Amino acid sequence: MYSTWSSYLGDSGRSHYSTLSQITKENVKNLKVAWSYNAQDWGQMQMNPIVVDSILYGVTAALRVVAIHAEKGTEIWQFGDSTQIWHSTSRGVSYWENGDDKRIFSTRGSDLYALNALTGKPISTFGDDGKIDMHTGLSETAKNKFVISNTPGTVFENLIVMPIRVSEDVGAPPGNIMAFNVITGAVEWVFKTIPDAGEKGADTWGFKNQEEREMTGAANNWAGMAVDDESGIIYVPTGSAAPDFYGGIRKGSNLYSNCLLALDARTGEYIWHFQMTHHDLWDRDPPAPPNLLMIEREGKKIPAVAQVTKQGYVYVFDRKTGEPLFDIAEMPVPKSTLEGESTWPTQPLPTKPKPFARQSTAITENDISEFAENKDSLLEILTKSDKRIYGPPSLDPVFLLPGYDGAAEWGGTAADPNDGIIYVNSNEMAWILKMNKNDSIAPDRPLGERTYFKYCVSCHQENREGLTASGFPSLIGIKEKLEKEDVTTIITQGKGMMTGFPQITNSEKEALLNFLFNEQDKREIDATEYPPTSHALPYKHAGYNKFLDKNGLPAISPPWGTMHAINLNNGEYLWSVPFGTTPELGEAGKNTGSENYGGAVVTENGLLFIGATRDGFFRVFDKHSGEILWQYQLPAAAFATPAMYEVNGKQYIAIACGGEKLGTEKGNQIIAFALDVP
Repeated sequence: MYSTWSSYLGDSGRSHYSTLSQITKENVKNLKVAWSYNAQDWGQMQMNPIVVDSILYGVTAALRVVAIHAEKGTEIWQFGDSTQIWHSTSRGVSYWENGDDKRIFSTRGSDLYALNALTGKPISTFGDDGKIDMHTGLSETAKNKFVISNTPGTVFENLIVMPIRVSEDVGAPPGNIMAFNVITGAVEWVFKTIPDAGEKGADTWGFKNQEEREMTGAANNWAGMAVDDESGIIYVPTGSAAPDFYGGIRKGSNLYSNCLLALDARTGEYIWHFQMTHHDLWDRDPPAPPNLLMIEREGKKIPAVAQVTKQGYVYVFDRKTGEPLFDIAEMPVPKSTLEGESTWPTQPLPTKPKPFARQSTAITENDISEFAENKDSLLEILTKSDKRIYGPPSLDPVFLLPGYDGAAEWGGTAADPNDGIIYVNSNEMAWILKMNKNDSIAPDRPLGERTYFKYCVSCHQENREGLTASGFPSLIGIKEKLEKEDVTTIITQGKGMMTGFPQITNSEKEALLNFLFNEQDKREIDATEYPPTSHALPYKHAGYNKFLDKNGLPAISPPWGTMHAINLNNGEYLWSVPFGTTPELGEAGKNTGSENYGGAVVTENGLLFIGATRDGFFRVFDKHSGEILWQYQLPAAAFATPAMYEVNGKQYIAIACGGEKLGTEKGNQIIAFALDVP
């Protein structure tokens, strides 16, 4: 079962695990590049390849699906529109077969494609000539709203259950869990994560009227899911409700957002749930699929499901009943000071394992980075910030550690599925959360400026300088970098962390482009021509600001990235080590750890393979001790999870090297390593 890699992250339990044993602790130092594939597109590739029948399937930076000979690295076929560049990311594809019918499923925008796995041609009998629009599983009000999928669907029997990404602002569509028929494309079942009136959980949203219901959305699964093929139960982590950060229009605990849901994979019927954050105001959606593994208690093996979180917690449950396998305490948390907001009085914190990242409450003035040159100004920010766990969003700063992107990331957690041990790489990047009063820009301002302040200002700032260290680029001088057509595409479809805004009217879009390209019509506009939205909230998010020193490095003391092995049989840590380096600091940066995005592969015979770090190395750890056994400088950073497979008796490990994220150079290669390369 674990010697192939025909599913996202290795298997339907998302174990990142392989029983292949040709590469050992003794010979791993002899790994060499077996082949390298140069993609047509350059830039971030988050995809985890899959390998079926000696063919490796992956997705390039511009969402082209490629089939590559897994032994030679030569291209077999490519699927994609060569005339259109998609500014998005994909974590891979899904595979299904029945006899000679072999299919690859991939997404582009809101479309789900079914491709012939051997030719790359769309299967005409699936949906509309080979594709379906995932809006078909959503409500009528969602039809023209932003919906994409960054993560491969989960295949079970003749179904594919799709993760979706939606907007995080007012008016986002509800994030229904949707299962489609892999043969026809028809919707087979839907689970509503925001229940309709009268349904179980509906009373946890506190909507006063239909307008509040329509303003609220998301609670979607975007990170992927796991399925127990034997029991037919699918485990679905759901995200936060939209709008983020202010929940005055959704008072209550908000089921089924921020939950681990157990559903009947055949019907979508509810089995059990656990909510990991009540009434989320911090964007604390689970960042990765759960792991299915066996845990031993008092000599008895228990089928378990483990879910890591952005907060650095691990929640562990009996897979069948949902009973926590470590105690979870509902801890009192602070009340909000924002008008109209009602924070939930408690939050569930597991008693074991301890968090795998530092918490905001642990940070003192002694934790300002020794490398920071502006310690006084950083200390002033730290002193003024609310460092309490679940400190509510406020007009004053909240010190968010772990930060928005989390401790655990979308790369997920590797697991020894039979030994009950997980391996998780973590970030320790603090961010500053702050709200502002939503003083709408004057209606007599030109439409382009008002559109910018409505949709763009929280990320790209009032002065358009952006927050480059946080991943939000400057828009100053954009006409020297991009054509209007390119910007239009990004506005509609999104790019990277940015969601698309298909709901922007043509008039707003044209005016916004003129504003960004410094061609804005300076005439005053009648306020009745473009009336302000009735969906304005009393507060708005002040933007995504990392807590950095003047040189752009993390402002808290290292480690800034870590790797952990946790024994879930008893909740204790086997080891924890810094993960990654900071080249800017020279010799002093060799043990700092670094920000990292992407997951690991763990082997039965004791190895752990991972890229993920900003410094661009591919590393192999001893899974028993955390010792680095081998490392290789990649041509570009690999913000992706590798895949392990065997062809003609030889073991390979392949990883996508696209760079671009965290300010790294762009790359375009998929590289495979093996022993005894000629």
